[in-house]
Amino acid sequence: MRCAGIDIGSRSVKLVVVANHAIVECRQADTGYDGMAAARSLLDGVTCDRILATGCGRGQFEVDFEAPTVTEIKAHAARARCFFPEAATVLDIGGQDSKAIAFSLHTSALRRAAGMLRRVSTDGPLVFSGGVAKNHCMRRLLEEALQQPVLAADDPQIVGPVGAAVLAGNYQPSPRS
Repeated sequence: MRCAGIDIGSRSVKLVVVANHAIVECRQADTGYDGMAAARSLLDGVTCDRILATGCGRGQFEVDFEAPTVTEIKAHAARARCFFPEAATVLDIGGQDSKAIAFSLHTSALRRAAGMLRRVSTDGPLVFSGGVAKNHCMRRLLEEALQQPVLAADDPQIVGPVGAAVLAGNYQPSPRS
């Protein structure tokens, strides 16, 4: 079964197709002023049995494509659980949180993230996802602030659509009354 996950984010739209537990297709485009146009462009020529949308544009995708959606939290958690089963916490920092990053902004963002993480369980490994996780300096600063290792996927910016694709494989539509 070919399952797709699409993440319509504030800065980019990411599409991942998974088959036989492997990514078989991955596409990305700028969201631009019309996220649904970007989504249509990415889906052009793609075949899949199921698709699940996530990201800030998921509600519009659900309407335009009559497709189910999943929250970003659930999508990122699903991907993290598949590839980092030992993980206890996932931190996702994406486009809306990473406008223009300089060292002083690293410190500010780090303090907010560390404060948020102290309110949830950080017993056990932390998975850092989203585009900001590609920034090795942020990862190192996070490790120092939390005094623990921080895990990141090879392509942390596609954690959401991969998680959505994984969930699409298990998706069962709820009966309508």
